[in-house]
Amino acid sequence: MLEVRTLTDGGQTPVEVAEQIAGFVGGARSTLDFAHYDFHLDGDTAGVVVGAIKAAAARGVAVRFLYNLDHRNPIPVPPPPEPDGQLIASLEVPVRAIAGVPDLMHHKYVVRDNESVWTGSTNWTEDSWLRQENVIVIAESRELAVRFTENFDELWDTGAVERSGFVAPRPVPVGNLQVRPWFTPGNGEGLSHRIGKAIGRARRRVRIASPVITAAPVLSTLAEKISEGVLDIAGCVDQPQVQGVIYQWRQNGNISWKLPLLERVMQAPFSGKPSTPWGPGTLHDFMHAKVTVADDTVFAGSFNLSRSGELNAENVLEFVDPELAGRLAGYIDEVRARYPAFAVREGPIQSPQAARP
Repeated sequence: MLEVRTLTDGGQTPVEVAEQIAGFVGGARSTLDFAHYDFHLDGDTAGVVVGAIKAAAARGVAVRFLYNLDHRNPIPVPPPPEPDGQLIASLEVPVRAIAGVPDLMHHKYVVRDNESVWTGSTNWTEDSWLRQENVIVIAESRELAVRFTENFDELWDTGAVERSGFVAPRPVPVGNLQVRPWFTPGNGEGLSHRIGKAIGRARRRVRIASPVITAAPVLSTLAEKISEGVLDIAGCVDQPQVQGVIYQWRQNGNISWKLPLLERVMQAPFSGKPSTPWGPGTLHDFMHAKVTVADDTVFAGSFNLSRSGELNAENVLEFVDPELAGRLAGYIDEVRARYPAFAVREGPIQSPQAARP
């Protein structure tokens, strides 16, 4: 079985998401492996989620917890995590911090009993659950769970992002679907090319939600298909994060060759969420969903469509399902309808203080 849940800015409460997580964690009988880029909760949500993890450990479930150590990028794409080390320590379970240098441990998944997987784009923070667009995927499949456990063990055993993501992206059964799990960085370039090829083969529609779009295979294919003018292409990005990319590329001649591609893509019906630019202590209301729909093929997970995403520790599920593809394409259209068309602006990204009137 494959279940997809979607979050919108203000469309649900953090406690509602926390209770869904507690339900998933509460079903564990033998093992729970957590891999999280960001884990930072307070008050009721902390009580619900931490309580569920502690209760599982108390009844004999073997729990392991991976999280990313902070790393500041030149521009915040993705925005730096703020994991609560004290909260994680309070779980009183085996923990391993993965140094996100030079590349990030960007997963957001749980493997339960080597039978079920909770994954997607959603960090475990209150802003993620209340103010961000996100996609959650829950899969019941021993074969898929084994692949995620293999990836988890790569990170747990080596402590190194660059030595992970080498699990073969072969399809496995999930209910009546064949689902291909992708892990990076080991398969990072292959994943970008796979998404680019799916876009290139599409005949009816392409819908994309991604904070940024900078991976060359995806950018070049999108620019080509948009220029041909025969395919229905649309999506939503995060305005400040893409604007930050454009500004940086303009300053760096080694990357500036990508600028015409990105500017061409943004001329399609792409909206840009005017989120709060990242800063210490700011509201984290980014457009954070990471999903691509090409006809009936879906790619959903933690992976920004970016070169840095190829090098981070990420995961994506690829599957073909007309009903879920239609639902997620509709979700992307709903999200992009909320925000203005993306607009290329001159100058650097706004400071957090200047971002809001």
